[in-house]
Amino acid sequence: MRKFLLLLLVLWLTSEQAPAKEASAPVGLSTADAARAWEAVGRVDLKGTGFCTGALISENLVLTAAHCLFDKRTGQRIPVGDIEFQAGLRNGRAAAERGARQVVLHPDYDYNTADRLDRVASDIALIELDQPIRNSRIKPFEWARRPQIGQEVQVVSYSKDHAQEPALQETCEVLGRNPDVLVLSCEVTFGASGSPIFVIENGVPRIASVVSAKAEWNQRDVSLGTSLGRPLEDLIARLQTNDGVFRRIQTVSSGNSSIRFLKP
Repeated sequence: MRKFLLLLLVLWLTSEQAPAKEASAPVGLSTADAARAWEAVGRVDLKGTGFCTGALISENLVLTAAHCLFDKRTGQRIPVGDIEFQAGLRNGRAAAERGARQVVLHPDYDYNTADRLDRVASDIALIELDQPIRNSRIKPFEWARRPQIGQEVQVVSYSKDHAQEPALQETCEVLGRNPDVLVLSCEVTFGASGSPIFVIENGVPRIASVVSAKAEWNQRDVSLGTSLGRPLEDLIARLQTNDGVFRRIQTVSSGNSSIRFLKP
């Protein structure tokens, strides 16, 4: 039954895909002016295991990919004390640095599942910082509705090619989607996991998805993004916060085809 449903998903997405357009290459944001709008994106350092990317969604919460918080070598969770968020890291200096107080993964996320498509569908996590970041330069991002197929999006990430500064891919697009996963033409590499995927609404960047994986789809390299609708709502409920930091959350949602996963 599951294979049949997946086949239906493949057929649906294959018939509902955008014509291919050329995506722009990521460009390093090495100057203060270039990086100004993106200071709330930061590098999530994982002591001894590498780094990912995350984005502030409130003064004390960072949204990232759940798989980032596991040690690839052992499959075990990375200790909370080994996690640090460096907001706006550029040229070796961060606009703010914070440790983690706690980490909450989506309740359906299973790092060791053999079904990697299932893993992408719930691949989000929240890092609660040990102290809030209150800085007029660092403004947490709000949410956007799920982007449509063919809609242009932007990705800001840290990666092996841009480890000391964020890089902006200003033009890529949504190629396919289902309720859980987006297929994007955005270029990703090591470190870009957890990167926020933005849509621009009235000149303001809002998070529409989070980079989860690199894959091959219809004979082209793509990235996969996790839907933020119900998964994020479930994650928020699990956090059981009482301090009102989620009052401004907007409702969102997310998609995929015959996908072959590649190494991140």
